[in-house]
Formats: sequence, structure tokens, C-alpha cells
Amino acid sequence: MHSFGIIRQSIALSWQNIKGNKMRTFLTTLGIIIGVAAVISMITIVDGVINYVMGEFSSLGAGTLNVSAYGTPLKHGLTEADLAQIEALDNVAGVNPQISVTASGARRGTKMVDSVSIQGISDDYYVNNTGLVTLGRPLTYADIANESYVCVINQKLAENLFAGENPIGQEVLLGGISYQVIGMEGESDDLMAAMSAMGSTSDGSAKIPYTIAKKVTGTDGITSLEVYIENTDMTEPLMEEIEGILYQAFNQRDDGYSVFSMDSLLDTMNSMMDTLTYMLAGIASIALLVGGIGIMNMMLVSVTERTKEIGLRKAMGATPGRIQLQFLLESIVLSLLGGFIGVLLGILISVIVMALLDTPFSFSASAVALGVGFSTAVGIIFGWAPAKKASQLSPIDALRSE
Repeated sequence: MHSFGIIRQSIALSWQNIKGNKMRTFLTTLGIIIGVAAVISMITIVDGVINYVMGEFSSLGAGTLNVSAYGTPLKHGLTEADLAQIEALDNVAGVNPQISVTASGARRGTKMVDSVSIQGISDDYYVNNTGLVTLGRPLTYADIANESYVCVINQKLAENLFAGENPIGQEVLLGGISYQVIGMEGESDDLMAAMSAMGSTSDGSAKIPYTIAKKVTGTDGITSLEVYIENTDMTEPLMEEIEGILYQAFNQRDDGYSVFSMDSLLDTMNSMMDTLTYMLAGIASIALLVGGIGIMNMMLVSVTERTKEIGLRKAMGATPGRIQLQFLLESIVLSLLGGFIGVLLGILISVIVMALLDTPFSFSASAVALGVGFSTAVGIIFGWAPAKKASQLSPIDALRSE
């Protein structure tokens, strides 16, 4: 209890001295304020943007394996039998063969567009990507099996060819071939759609049964395939099973295919982003170092100014340890004061920037802990030398000083 009382009294004396020099206190803590605010805002903003981007990528590729089967000189692509083998595996929720059709134009009556992206897919695409079709219906197993000349168009193509009309049930010519429109996809606000739109010069897109796409392109083998996973915890074993099937399908050669998991890309991106966050935090921490030097400078000046006070206290029985404790606590209080203001400023900056970026704000407790911890450490480290100097002053010399 006695020790606690000494500490409390020392803190009170420190706070009294800090309040008595408001302008100097502000200028001294400014470096800490800027440093802590920079650390917290940088980490929070970067983490928020990273989490948003990673979430978009994860939602696009979670539970999906991408298979590229470019083939060998003896065999090009995968057959229906190969697809059936893959689909029969225990952890497979569906397979989606993908065939891109070289798009020419699209026409409906007198309306025509020059460039349309056409992709052949299976019904499993819509089964595993729900909510894409906002009008009409998606492709079904019957459409694939019966090789129906039907299509699902996107909103852009609908606006170009069916402005002000309901496109469902109407006919459209895609590359000179007539298809019945059975569904329309709405505008997507996900990351991949945005990236695709930025790099695309087409006037719209359409999805048709992959069985029809094979006929149109004269393709015998499937070279691109999405495999949907039921249990993502078993992704690695499933990849090995699929690679085993592909190894046998391509005459025991492993240079005719590749199996890619979005999870492996996410792991790599996470590692890179973590490194980036630490690097930015390190750069921002330089301001804290500068602030610490400012605190040490102020405390050294304070020791010089209060030499007579120190001598008087020593003459009245104050031990060197108590003198040292008072000056050390004063340094820590200064740092924590700057740290507290820096935390509030950093959070405010983060909220404003995240709002401007239209990205959800998420409070980073680790960033706050890092900022406060760093400011406390600065107070201890840079306050130690001035406090030690104060404790070593001779009472007689101190009392004689002007």
C-alpha cells in the first residue's frame, strides 16, 4: 500500500508539472500523436481493404478447383467419360465444363451489336452460383442433355437488344445461330465482375449449354473445367484424386494438365499482405521514434530547470529511486497522453478514409494495442536517461544552483 501511495503521489506531481507547461507538453507529445495515429490508421485501412479484397476473391473461388486440360499430342482435352469420373468422386458437388465461343455479333430484328462474349457452361454453374439470374430461369440439366438452343444473357446485352422489353422467350441470333432467351443475369457488384468489365470491350455476354458450344466450335475435348467442392476441408485430397484421373486420362503424363485451387492463391496473398502491413507499420513507427526523442529532450530540459526542486526534495529525505520514479512516470504519462490522442485521431482518419473508399470499417484492436504499447515503451525507454540523471544529482550542488 505504501508503494502504491508513492506511485500515486508521483503521478499527481507529474501531471501537475505537465499541466503547468501546456504548450511545451503539446509540442513534445505531437510526435507521439502523429506516430500513433499513423500506425493505427495505416494498419486499419490496409487491413480493411485487404479483408474486403480477400473476401471478394474468397467468395468467388471458395470451394472451387480450376482444371486446365490442354492435353498431349495423343489426346486433346477431356471426354465425357473423363468428366463423369471426376463428377463421381465423393467430395465433388458438380463440374462445369467451360467452352469460350469466339464471338462475332448478336442480332435481334433490326438491332445489332458487334461483339458478344459467349460461353458454354453446364447447369452445375448455376446450381453452385445461386442468385445470378434475376429474370427468367437458369440453364438446367435438361437443356444440357437435350442440347437445347437456349441462352442466358446479361443485362448489358439485354439493354442493347431488348431495351424497354422483356427478353424472356424471345429469339436472338448469336454468331448467326438462333437461340431462345430463357434468363437474364443482373448486374454484379463483385470484384471479379468489376475487373472483367474494366478489361472488356464486348457489348454483352451470353451463356449457352456447353453441349451446344461443342457443336458450334467443333470441339471434341474439354480443356477448361470448374470442379465444385462439397467439403473445403478436404480440398487437398480431392486435388490429388483429380490429378490421378487426369494422369491416367493423358497417358500417364503430367504435362498435359494443371489443377489450381483458389485457396492456395489466397494463402499466398495473405502472406504478402501481412508483410505489407508490417512494413507500413514500421515506416509509421519512425514518427514514434522521433516523438520519443522529443520526450527525452523535454525531460532533460525539465531536469535542468528543476534542479533546485530535486535538491530540496533530496534534502528532505527523498531517495534517488523515488526521484527517478517521478521523472520516469512523468515521461510515461506524456507518452500515454500522446498515445491516447493518437488512437482517437487514427480511428477518426480510418473511418473517414474507409468511407471515401466505400469499404466497410472494421475496428482493429491489435492496431490500437500496438500504438498504445509502442507509446508506453517510448515513454519508458526515452524517459529512463533523464530520470536517471535527476536521481544522481547531488543535493548540495542542486541547492546551490541558480
